[in-house]
Amino acid sequence: MRHFILAGLLASAVALPALAADYTIIAPAGPGGGWDQTARTMQEVLQAEGISSSVQVQNVPGAGGTVGLAQFASSAAGDPTQLIVGGYVMVGAILTNGSPVSLKDVTPIARLTGEYEAIVVPTASPIQTIGELVEALKADPGAVSWAGGSAGGADHITVGLLAKAAGVDPTKINYVAYSGGGEALAAILGNQVTAGVSSLGEFLPQVQAGTMRLLAVSSADRIEGVDAPTLAEAGFDVVLQNWRMVAAAPGLTDEQKAAIMADIEKMNASEGWTSALATKGWANTWLAGADFEAQLATDTAATEGILREIGLVK
Repeated sequence: MRHFILAGLLASAVALPALAADYTIIAPAGPGGGWDQTARTMQEVLQAEGISSSVQVQNVPGAGGTVGLAQFASSAAGDPTQLIVGGYVMVGAILTNGSPVSLKDVTPIARLTGEYEAIVVPTASPIQTIGELVEALKADPGAVSWAGGSAGGADHITVGLLAKAAGVDPTKINYVAYSGGGEALAAILGNQVTAGVSSLGEFLPQVQAGTMRLLAVSSADRIEGVDAPTLAEAGFDVVLQNWRMVAAAPGLTDEQKAAIMADIEKMNASEGWTSALATKGWANTWLAGADFEAQLATDTAATEGILREIGLVK
């Protein structure tokens, strides 16, 4: 009888549904920037949709995400509860910084979002248009300072491409790199720099509040609801979209990788994620699995070509 009861208890335990996975997401930048916002949006949606019972976010800023990437690759190996967000900025920073750790050292899961770049000045600036800003750049490249994210990232590349399109030597630009979007915002709002460049969503609240003037965006066509010309429309052949991704730890089994992929797919398909992307003005650029890994290799090669072209990689 005792054996029968024990066997019954064991069978009941086995029949219980598996607990939702707990995750820790590394945002490899300071608070307030795009990666931090992406990690915290994932945290909110994964929990609200019942996909995960507990999600923690940790900020590990530095060197365009390569500090956080290196820490993640070494400390999270084999752990299926660890995730890291990254993207185009990290691809550029790995190349610019000569990082010994790359995205080949983690397990890419999916590309999640895309967002165009925006160029702003503080409202108190005498510069009213992107044309006036470029004229100042042409007159004295070093006198025009730009606040943006890490060296070699999407923000830096955007300024380099704009300079090149305007006939200015990209190696002469005065770019001030900040490890987090919050620091760059403070520099722009404090009139410490001439202009700022970052993903549109990071500037929109300040533009709508009247503390920043939006001069141009890096999309091919005008963005609905955004009162600003494209760079191409203003006469500069520059189109660039900053994408963001999520990766898992290295050294996972196929089963562990499949379980994470299933959770992220559920998040991407959820109403909560769709609503969050709409609120933040992020495009859903979902691409997963082998297709994403192939695109990542293509993007890395293309980014290296751009960085060499504008003199950020020798």
